[in-house]
Amino acid sequence: MAKLEEKFSWKQLAFDWPSTKAEEAAKANGHYIEENNLPLGVERWQNRIFVTVPRWKAGVAATLNYIDLTSTEKSPKLHPYPSWEANKLPIDVKPQDQKTPSGGRLDADKAQVADIQLKDNATIISTFRIQVDVCDRLWVLDTGLADILGSPKQITPNSILVFDLKTDTLLRRFTIPADQSKEDSFFANIVVDADRSECQDAFGYVPDLGAYGVIVYSLRKDKSYRVKHNFFHFDPLQGDFNVGGVNFQWTDGVFGLAVGPMNPDHSKDIYFHALASTKEFKVSNRVLQNESHVTGGDSYYDFKYVGDRGMNGQSTAEVFDPETGVIFYTQVNKDAIACWNIKRPYTPDTQGLIDSDSHTLVFPNDMKIDSEGTIWVLSDRMPTYLYKELDPSAINYRILMGNNRDLIKGTPCEM
Repeated sequence: MAKLEEKFSWKQLAFDWPSTKAEEAAKANGHYIEENNLPLGVERWQNRIFVTVPRWKAGVAATLNYIDLTSTEKSPKLHPYPSWEANKLPIDVKPQDQKTPSGGRLDADKAQVADIQLKDNATIISTFRIQVDVCDRLWVLDTGLADILGSPKQITPNSILVFDLKTDTLLRRFTIPADQSKEDSFFANIVVDADRSECQDAFGYVPDLGAYGVIVYSLRKDKSYRVKHNFFHFDPLQGDFNVGGVNFQWTDGVFGLAVGPMNPDHSKDIYFHALASTKEFKVSNRVLQNESHVTGGDSYYDFKYVGDRGMNGQSTAEVFDPETGVIFYTQVNKDAIACWNIKRPYTPDTQGLIDSDSHTLVFPNDMKIDSEGTIWVLSDRMPTYLYKELDPSAINYRILMGNNRDLIKGTPCEM
């Protein structure tokens, strides 16, 4: 059976600074604290691998970056995208004095709202996950929140940014209206539903894992609305995690989403699951895109239960591969990547285990599939970063890759 192969790895992230002087200055004034830079999201477009570095703590050099896929280096430097300028914080965030474990999202203080008018609309404050669509656009969900675990500052509201990758220019910046987020909202993912023939009719789905909703954004109308449903909540029995020797409890709701194949009636099913859960659900994109229906109280039964992955089946990310008809997903409690063929029933027995490694796959945080059928996985030992301390002399962060057909060989995902 094919395993994932390690493409890049880092003990600590390094950045492609404009000059050595700039790097030294950033270290001196606390704008760059090496060990606070944790990679989280991954995506591929042509010969670029995008890597996000959320501002969990102070001292993140740049939140949206890429590495050159043609690089022969094992630990290449990250290039800020679209520029250094766009990754600069408009306010000064002072580093914390004490080096204590900061704990998770729920242990964080409440954010102070700084509400800054941005000089540059392409500014990205802090992003977790991003997605490239079939129209060569990069969609970025910017939480606008810096120093989440220190003294959090809401510098700008949650926003959706769309870049044209062919020209590296900003096409759209959309602010999610304040009344669509709740006190506990946490937006850390965006999934794009687009077709090459109708690029302007794209939708972005933004799960709210903290307050259990999904924001639906229409590119054409440039507006969004909030959808709520019981299935967006976490399972109270599945919030206990053991990852890389760290035990912790999370209450994260809907987080992983995957856009299924085109049905004969041209609709698509949107598969989704909460992070603190082992169950999978789906809903038609027709339902999600019909604002009056899905927000009107008559859509409860349009959301369907798909099945259960079984014990320790908690998952951060899922992606649908149109070539094989398989959903690939992460399994954080098993240091693993798994799969399910959407033509099969959804039971623990129909899930395929693709790769499991308590060394290289500790907390597989994000995964994507590119147009060539290559699966990309980023693992980052995040629980250790949040609750303990990473060892700077060990390899902590990895980007792994594998071919879709090779990976499912001999598993129940192969039809």
